[in-house]
Amino acid sequence: MIVHIDCNSFYASVEIVSHPELAGRPVVVANNNEAGGGIILALTKEAKKLGLRRGDPVFKVRKTLETNNVAMFDADLRKYRDMSRRIMKTVIEQEIIINFLQYSVDEFFGEIPVDDPPTVRQCLEQVVAVINDNCGIPVSCGCSCTYTLAKTATWFAKHYEAYNGICIITPEVREKALKKIPIEGIWGIGRRSAPRLKQYGIITAYDFASLGESVVNMLMTTTGVRTWRELHGIPAIDMTAPEHQQSIMHSRTFPFMVTELEKLHELLSNYAADVAANLRSDNCLCRTITVFVCTNPHRTDLPQYSNSDTARLAAATSNTQEIVRVALHLLDGIYAKGYKYKRMGIVLGGIVEDAGWQLDLFDKVNTSENRRLMEATDRLNAKYGRGTVRLSVQGSPSRKPPTPSTDTDSQPTPTKS
Repeated sequence: MIVHIDCNSFYASVEIVSHPELAGRPVVVANNNEAGGGIILALTKEAKKLGLRRGDPVFKVRKTLETNNVAMFDADLRKYRDMSRRIMKTVIEQEIIINFLQYSVDEFFGEIPVDDPPTVRQCLEQVVAVINDNCGIPVSCGCSCTYTLAKTATWFAKHYEAYNGICIITPEVREKALKKIPIEGIWGIGRRSAPRLKQYGIITAYDFASLGESVVNMLMTTTGVRTWRELHGIPAIDMTAPEHQQSIMHSRTFPFMVTELEKLHELLSNYAADVAANLRSDNCLCRTITVFVCTNPHRTDLPQYSNSDTARLAAATSNTQEIVRVALHLLDGIYAKGYKYKRMGIVLGGIVEDAGWQLDLFDKVNTSENRRLMEATDRLNAKYGRGTVRLSVQGSPSRKPPTPSTDTDSQPTPTKS
């Protein structure tokens, strides 16, 4: 059976792991900016009870945040990716779920080679318990005979407390389940297609599954047909991931505009170190490096500037020191003084597999000594946290706990950008 695991309020849950004193408190994660804007990206159930919702502009709900002493964190995608890898490792080590793969930073798919629902539930309960013990992240699990039905089962696990976070959709209950889930709740339908389908009286997933295949093809083409087949219990989606990406990018919109080259150096070196580590985790090398910068296009009152440059490496590499060195050299070439920069990024291109790549006899970067150094660095950072071992140009690791409150209980209050 196919298994789908979805982390509950993932960004907020990761922050609570870092700040356990916030357990049971309303917590939100937002992408703040220098104007006090941004939107809420994730929030705990306690925050939802206050009427807050994902996508709420921060400036519109700031009074609610402050009045209810809501702890607010700036999004830290690097931290969330690290936790996602930790969950992957935890599940794989159990050897209960096979062919386990990451669909997104907070969603995973796999298979349990068992068809007996009670046994499947027992296995999933064990997986959930270990994830909670090792990672501290609450998850919801769905299980069925196809990927779409497994994800549908997770929808029930999230929306109905009686399932205790685990729902299994068997052929016997499939029709009953599809009658209860709205059409927009089905994976592959989406918010864009749902309104159009509702115009034809297709309100629930069951209504959609009751259509003829030719009608579905006319309304939604091949993608809709795959979803329709999956709802009928016919596997139609291939989740096999490509062996490696063609490129890897790490870019950020700064919460505050940056003018100093030294600060840009620090930020870019951290981006470069992250993508280099990701490259090594995929057992790949890169042959090109691109760096780009730009100002804020929405600030028409300020001078505008954007630029990028690409370097082709003499030898493909995943060495952090070399990637950082080349990236900073490119940044020096495109940096223009007098501008307020809002966004910067690095793209590693020409990705090739490490195992099958012919090394250059005169290559001084990918030496055995440097490779062992990178392996040791990755092991230490995996064990003690990303950034434990870092280049001096990366600066000190930033940790942003919520600002202490003036209340007598000295509990955290929202951080303000």
